[in-house]
Amino acid sequence: MKIAVIVSHFNEEVTLGLLAGAQKTLRESGVSHDERDVFHAPGAFEIPLLAQTLARTGLYDGVVCLGCVIKGDTAHFEFISLGATLGLQQAMLATEVPITFGILTTYTDEQALVRSRDNAENKGHEAAKACLDSLKTLAQIKKIQA
Repeated sequence: MKIAVIVSHFNEEVTLGLLAGAQKTLRESGVSHDERDVFHAPGAFEIPLLAQTLARTGLYDGVVCLGCVIKGDTAHFEFISLGATLGLQQAMLATEVPITFGILTTYTDEQALVRSRDNAENKGHEAAKACLDSLKTLAQIKKIQA
């Protein structure tokens, strides 16, 4: 099994924590994963295109997407969050490859930092686990179709 991880450069203090959580989960699950399987996006808005492109290569069984959007004083937060959410959903449905949503959408910096710490609550860990669990369920469905 091979999993790609896309991580946003924006809010890197947070996203690098998410990346560490996802990589730890993948390693502990026995998934082949190294730095060549990590792809960088400028921000959360660009992640859906990259995820869809990676999913279509056929090189990866799943794609874990990590980013962070923190609410500011303008509507920018809502547009970026919604665009990333719908874009990833559409990419997953179009490619039929698990593409998981590990993009934090928080109201404060502190909320984002709490969700990216090195502990069981790390949302990068949760996104990687969701990808692995989706792959298991898809394999189960394919078995009953055979």
